[in-house]
Amino acid sequence: MNEHFNDIFVTTGCPTQQQLLDYVQGKLSAEEQHEVEMHLTDCEFCSEALEGLSNIKDKEKIPGWISEMKWDVLKKLRKKYRTRRKTENYISLAVIILCIIFLVLAMFWAYHFAIKH
Repeated sequence: MNEHFNDIFVTTGCPTQQQLLDYVQGKLSAEEQHEVEMHLTDCEFCSEALEGLSNIKDKEKIPGWISEMKWDVLKKLRKKYRTRRKTENYISLAVIILCIIFLVLAMFWAYHFAIKH
């Protein structure tokens, strides 16, 4: 993946996606469950994520949906990044063309000025 897109899924002090899924599905050990619960008391973002995961009835499909959402986000970001780069390329090309036109006109003017004097 391109370095511009890696920042989306940076690691934090929050439980991993898999840990939250395992917590919702009751697959964590008592110690791991306690760690997640302690984190949830301080982290509103994770609490809301867990609440959303808890409301989903078919919990076995969650990993596939999350993976699909990540790819959708990456596709949109790549498209936006390409569009921005394309615009920057057109601006650079326009500046180069204007510089060339200016140089040609300056040389033309200098040549005619030198001939007349």
